[in-house]
This record gives sequence, structure tokens and C-alpha cells, in this order.
Amino acid sequence: MNLWYTENHSPNVRFSLEVEEHLYTGKSDFQKIDILQTSEFGRVLTLDGLVMCTEKDEFIYHEMITHVAMATNPTIKKVLVIGAGDGGTIRELSAYPTIEQIDMVEIDKMVVDVCREYLPQTASKLDDPRVNLYFEDGLKFVRKIENDYDLIIVDSTDPFGPGEGLFTKEFYGNCYKALKEDGILVNQHESPFYAEDALGMRKAHQKIVGFFPVCKVYQFHMPTYPSGHWLFGFASKKFDPIQDLDATAWNDLDLKTRYYNTDIHVGSFALPNYVKEQLKDVE
Repeated sequence: MNLWYTENHSPNVRFSLEVEEHLYTGKSDFQKIDILQTSEFGRVLTLDGLVMCTEKDEFIYHEMITHVAMATNPTIKKVLVIGAGDGGTIRELSAYPTIEQIDMVEIDKMVVDVCREYLPQTASKLDDPRVNLYFEDGLKFVRKIENDYDLIIVDSTDPFGPGEGLFTKEFYGNCYKALKEDGILVNQHESPFYAEDALGMRKAHQKIVGFFPVCKVYQFHMPTYPSGHWLFGFASKKFDPIQDLDATAWNDLDLKTRYYNTDIHVGSFALPNYVKEQLKDVE
């Protein structure tokens, strides 16, 4: 008998993966956590039945959420990461010797513990001496910070459940306050394709535009996320991600990436017309 995992990507669309073994299931104070061994995507982390991370395609997400900002401002030294319990964003940041401090705030310690055990590919750098782990609400954590970080990365789940507070106007305003005068914010920006995801994307963009003088959206292909067409937001007090891209400095670092490069960096901001129209409506 074949075992299949199925996720609803919209009311009319389903996505399925063949499962070889159900490796772990648990319930934290915040959500249901499962690890599946699948035939095509290797080990898969799901939270409340939604795919968060797979061994096969996680590199795409984690490289794009990290390197776009780092190539725009290679002098970044202090970073705040909110969410990111699987550790993949921390792994990518740890490749930069110039970064001096990485503070990671994750509300659910159980997610981190499970990923350490079952997804060492992503969680491998959580013990980097530059990393400080805080298991608390990112919304509350950022309220007390002012003019402190060069970069904030919001690697959140979708805008409901434990991640709901990370899509509010209050949260984005506090992120603005927590950044230095040339700070950058990168956030998980949902998808423009299916109606429910697109609504979340437009709401997030509208709230961020109200705070930051530079506010852009960039895209990437994520095979296991609904429609495969996914977005990140790039907001900054100073830096433009294309005009200020320091491609030479980034390439001189000779980092080993599988998806990101400085050509992809520029191209990812070239959005389809249907996405431009959605963003224009809320800007």
C-alpha cells in the first residue's frame, strides 16, 4: 500500500508526495510537527499539515532569503532572524565571516529540537558561536529594540497561527525602529498566484510600504510551495537592491551556492505584469 501526503494548495488544487516513512510526529504548545521521509524530496518538515522545508529544495528558499541582502550591503555585521526554526537561514548567514552576531528568535523550541535531530542539513550551524537563540515571541522581542541591527530577516510561516503576528503593521513598524539608519528588512512575502496567498501578499506589502523609503519585491521558484511562484519582500532605509548591489564584492567571497548568483539577484526583481498590478493597487 502506497502512503501519500497531500496538502491543499487552494480550495481546488492539491499537492501530493509519496511517503516512504513517517519519522516523527509531535504537538508543541503552538502547532503539530511532522517529519516525513519522501521518495522525491527526501525528509520533509510540515507544521500543522503544511510543508515548511524539504531536503531537496530548501536551498532555494534559504539562499534567496539571505544572499540578496548580503550582496546589497556586504558590510552587514549584526543580524536578527525571526522564525527560521529549521536553521537553514542561519546556515547561509554563517558563511559570511564579516557577520559578528546573529540573534535568532523562534517561538517554538520544539521545532528547533526536531530539526536538529531530523534535518541536520539545515540545522548544522545553529551552534555557531556567533548565534544567540531566543525562544520567545518575535513580535514581543522586536518591540524593545531600537537602532541596533543591520539586517532583519523574517523567516515566518504563513499569516495565521503562530506566524500571524509577524504580518501586522505594528510588527513592521517595530522592525523599522530596530534597524540602523541603513538597515534592511527581508520578509517572507507569500505568493501572488492563488487568491488566498495573493491577499496575504498584498496586505503585507501595503503595511511595509508605509514605513520604508525603499520597498521592493523579488521572486523565486519554490517547487513545494503553492503554485511554485513565491516572493520575498526587500525593504530598506537606504539601500536599493539593484542600484547598490556589490556584485564584485559578493563574488570575491567565492561562496558555494546552488541557486543564488548575482545575475539571479538582478533578475529576481523583474516581476511579471500580473504581480506588478497587484502591488500597484496597494502602494
